[in-house]
Amino acid sequence: MRIAVVFGLALLAGSLAGAAHADVKMSGTFVADAACPATQAIKNAKNPGNVSTDAGKTYQLLAGNKDAPTHYLILVPGADPERRWVKVSCGHLSGSSAVTAPAAPGGQGKPAASGKPEYVFALSWQPAFCETKSNKTECKAQSLGEFDATNFTLHGLWPQPNGNFYCQATASDKANDNPAHWQDLPPVNLDAETRAELDRVMPGTASKLERHEWIKHGTCYGKSQQEYFSDALHLMREVNSSPVRDLFAKNIGGKLTADQIRSAFDQSFGAGAGDRVRVSCLIDPSSGRRLIGELTLGLAGPIGPNSSLKDLLLASVPTNKAGCPTGTVDAIGFQ
Repeated sequence: MRIAVVFGLALLAGSLAGAAHADVKMSGTFVADAACPATQAIKNAKNPGNVSTDAGKTYQLLAGNKDAPTHYLILVPGADPERRWVKVSCGHLSGSSAVTAPAAPGGQGKPAASGKPEYVFALSWQPAFCETKSNKTECKAQSLGEFDATNFTLHGLWPQPNGNFYCQATASDKANDNPAHWQDLPPVNLDAETRAELDRVMPGTASKLERHEWIKHGTCYGKSQQEYFSDALHLMREVNSSPVRDLFAKNIGGKLTADQIRSAFDQSFGAGAGDRVRVSCLIDPSSGRRLIGELTLGLAGPIGPNSSLKDLLLASVPTNKAGCPTGTVDAIGFQ
């Protein structure tokens, strides 16, 4: 009997160790597209407090249940316990990475079914971002007359698939790739004109965001630092000179729906362009307002100084999820 008990305990310990090992640590955020059960466990669906996600709300992402996850582990503030599992179909990720994800060989992105490289182009609405990051240098310096008060700002240009990170990056650079140590990453070398434009269009350069974007994503772009940021800035000019930007500027302080935003992309870049756009919202911690924080665009095809955003959008695969259904276009300054 004693042998059986010991054997049983050994099996249980092995099983628990295996389950813990199966979880893949992740970072970034999970954006709920619907109200879904947020359970304490996956198998038995135990849900103390009957907790559900809120459509459009952003949650801290902690892990996936395996390399190709069916569930994400997120942090739900106010729940008991706060660590909860949700199905991947409940929402989408923003700025996420799996710690164990390997870099793509040769620093090249994976081609789409059409044979063209794929990218995610991420645009921020800086006033909303700053509502949740008031301690950031760039957020303390917000001003009504600045570019980021009425224009989209650059978050990043990310070669796909998700997990195509840190191509040929050193171990020390990977270790320093967190906001507290971005200043320890190698400087990005750009010509004076590109640097000046980047500092204006990517306010996060005040916190060395460009160093992070290069180490994590740009190293997988297959071009130089100068070309990577020049290409991204070229696409930003197209967005900020379009009716999409006008729609946001005219509705500062008001609300927009995902359908309105997607329609503006159709108007700006051709029928179907909006189907390649996903809207992400965040919650203002001081007021509880749901704010439009980011737009992510699916692109496909080689990107260069003369590339058309319209062509890149329409060559990519449509997304079946528009994301956050409605949110406020935040005004500059802390509300």
